[in-house]
Amino acid sequence: MASVTNAKERSGSKQAAEQNVETKPIKQKVQADELGDKREVKNSWWLLFGAILLLTAGTRFYKVTVPDHVCWDETHFGKMGSWYINRTFFFDVHPPLGKMLIGLSGYLTGYDGTYPFDKPGDKYNGTHYEGMRIFCTALGAAIVPMSFHTVWDMTGSLTASTFAAAYILFDIGMLILNRYILLDPPLIFFMTASVMGMARVSRLTREANSFSPSWWSWLAFTGSMLACTISVKFVGLFVVLLVGLHTASDLWDVLGDLTLPISHTVRQLIARALTLIVLPVILYTSFFYIHLMVLNRSGSGDGFYSSGFQSNLIGNSLYNVSMPRQVAYGAVVTLKNHKTGGGYLHSHNHLYPKGYGARQQQVTTYSHKDDNNKWLIKPYDKQTVDNVTLIKHGDLVRLEHAQTKRNLHSHREQGPVTKKHLQVTCYGEDGQGDTNDVWVVQIIGGKPGQVVETVTSRLTLYHYIERCVLTTTSKQLPKWGFEQQEVTCNPNIRDKAAQWNVEDNQFDKLPSVNFQVYAPGFISRFFESHAVMLQGNAGLKPKDGEVTSRPWQWPINYRGQFFSGDPDHRVYLLGNPIIWWSNLVFLALFLIIFGVEIIRYQRNSAPGPVTTGTTTRDPSPHTEDANKWQLLRASLWLFGGWLIHYLPFYAMGRVLYFHHYFPALVFNSMLAGVMLDYITGRLPGWLRHACLGTAMAGLVYSFVLFAPLAYGLSGPFSHDPKSTMASLKWMSSWEF
Repeated sequence: MASVTNAKERSGSKQAAEQNVETKPIKQKVQADELGDKREVKNSWWLLFGAILLLTAGTRFYKVTVPDHVCWDETHFGKMGSWYINRTFFFDVHPPLGKMLIGLSGYLTGYDGTYPFDKPGDKYNGTHYEGMRIFCTALGAAIVPMSFHTVWDMTGSLTASTFAAAYILFDIGMLILNRYILLDPPLIFFMTASVMGMARVSRLTREANSFSPSWWSWLAFTGSMLACTISVKFVGLFVVLLVGLHTASDLWDVLGDLTLPISHTVRQLIARALTLIVLPVILYTSFFYIHLMVLNRSGSGDGFYSSGFQSNLIGNSLYNVSMPRQVAYGAVVTLKNHKTGGGYLHSHNHLYPKGYGARQQQVTTYSHKDDNNKWLIKPYDKQTVDNVTLIKHGDLVRLEHAQTKRNLHSHREQGPVTKKHLQVTCYGEDGQGDTNDVWVVQIIGGKPGQVVETVTSRLTLYHYIERCVLTTTSKQLPKWGFEQQEVTCNPNIRDKAAQWNVEDNQFDKLPSVNFQVYAPGFISRFFESHAVMLQGNAGLKPKDGEVTSRPWQWPINYRGQFFSGDPDHRVYLLGNPIIWWSNLVFLALFLIIFGVEIIRYQRNSAPGPVTTGTTTRDPSPHTEDANKWQLLRASLWLFGGWLIHYLPFYAMGRVLYFHHYFPALVFNSMLAGVMLDYITGRLPGWLRHACLGTAMAGLVYSFVLFAPLAYGLSGPFSHDPKSTMASLKWMSSWEF
């Protein structure tokens, strides 16, 4: 029996060996074919990526220093770059990183920070502006290859990646916006880099490379780019939301992989919390620390911030200053509104016009320091005081405007803008007025006999006759009020905007103390900076003659915007209509196709994606179905990116401009590339190649047609039949 068994075993082993000998060449051939395919794809990848880099550099840097004059918002951000070089403090509604980078690029390339950037059209006349232009252009140029990289990681399709990059590369609007000294190039650069990092981390996680050095590096890169995005503009929060949702989806997939222990999910969660939450917070705070350390000299933006904040600024009237600690009758003071971004109580020798209450002298709040902010404090019943008498909680006073010698006054007339409030004016001559000039000084939380102190006492001024409190409504007066803030007397005495503090206190008869001890630390200044920025952002209103727009106009390319109005070199911001309008077509097709596929999958009439752990597999053995769902999944995230970066603008009350749409446009363009690949992938090979070739030719040709908008127009405008661009005025609202 043993010999028989051994013979059988030898026979089986011989057959297995023979079978192995037969199948080994087949396996080797399959492996060789797969290796060859990978090598071919890799070569194609680098070939296409290199071509995109060359085309991007050629289109972006061609004539980048032309025109040699200030274009559009270069007047703002070039000026802010100068202030960083000069370390001069200023107010802006955006976080500091983009402007710091512009200033740094100018400093490193020889710009000395002295050019005034007064208005668009001013010639640079030898100023070294080129470095700042080229730096912003380089950031804008990087958006194209990063989009290629992002779509490749999301889809694994060279076709989708190439067309996604081409849609951004050949868009005239994206080209124009990213060639000037603006915040848009760094904003969109950091946003796209964040999404690229998000896609690469997700891919490494799916490929079971979690916690590898590459995975950690890309995760830290993503967190850093998120911090940079929101440090340029607050709309960077939109990409933070997108990456957060995508991260939650990844973690959900990891949790669902039953081959991995629950501890793996916990480690994933901790790693992402450290790199995508803790790291960005540290970087964001660090950028503000650098911002506040660099801008340590007094400038035009001081008045938007509290008295304590200003005491840190070299050259400010409160920096290292010695003033009387207490306020006395006969002192000349400035009164600063205590709310965030509050201005100084101000008056000037102009009257309210007819129809806006009594025609008496205007009273406003003004955010800049000047002599019209100074007031003399007097007793309510006489002009002067012989002895030093301190002002206490509950005292009756008059406030005489130092420049015009008229008293702060209120009466039963409607406020100029806020009709439910009473009008506040300056009234009288040479300090003489009437009983409507009398105000009660009240310290917030004060007690009878408590003395009013400089800077630290929060005050309300209660009108003795009308029973209302002096306040600012933050509403902007018309041109007759020089667009300063309205001041009224509010019958609601609990108005939070009715709190003031004495900032400057000029009085020689009292000893002075150094106010540096009241200077706030970094954390207080950090939070105050944010409160002022957010309030300023919400209050942005259009200026006269400014071209603004509404969100519904943006995707349809309704109206462009002049960047340069020079007759010999006009630059007009307008999207490439072929790209923008086809973007909308692909957006609609995605919604239709995705809806149909989801319904088919739900009714089990078509195979759909099954997510197992970190891998998305298809129940069908056919690779075609797996590719389909991979493309649709990528399209869903890109559609989500477009939606997150577009819809919130409908809820914003601030003034909006055409350029606000361009971050959303990046996602729409990448989505168009993916959907073009998806739709043509169902066609026969020859027809697919014909469609893709036609599409690429159309993108290139449309770029050539509209390129003069970016590189400079001259001659008649397009509404003139003699204009070379007359045939391209496809919409009456276009003005090039």
